[in-house]
Amino acid sequence: MPEPADPTVRFELFSSAFCGACHSTRSVLAQAAALVPGAVVEEHDVAFEPDYSEAHDIEATPTVIVRASDGRQVFRAQGVPTIHQALTAAALALPA
Repeated sequence: MPEPADPTVRFELFSSAFCGACHSTRSVLAQAAALVPGAVVEEHDVAFEPDYSEAHDIEATPTVIVRASDGRQVFRAQGVPTIHQALTAAALALPA
C-alpha cells in the first residue's frame, strides 16, 4: 500500500543493526500505524544516517520521535514503547 503524500502522523524510528530492542519497536510502530489512518513509519539507521541522527540528538537506539503533519515533534522516547504509548503519542499529533 503506498504511503500518504502528507501523513497525518509520522513515527520516526532511529535504529541500529546491533539493536535487539529495535525489532520490537519496529513491530509496535507498525501496529500503531495500521490503526491510525494516514500514519507512516520512517526508519533511520544511525550508522547510515549519522548526520540526520546527530541533528536530532539521538543518543541511543531505539529512539522514537512522533511528529504531527506539520513536522512538529509531539513525543520522543528511548526504548521500546507499548502500543498504548504509541497510540497516545499519535493522538497528540492529530488535529483537534
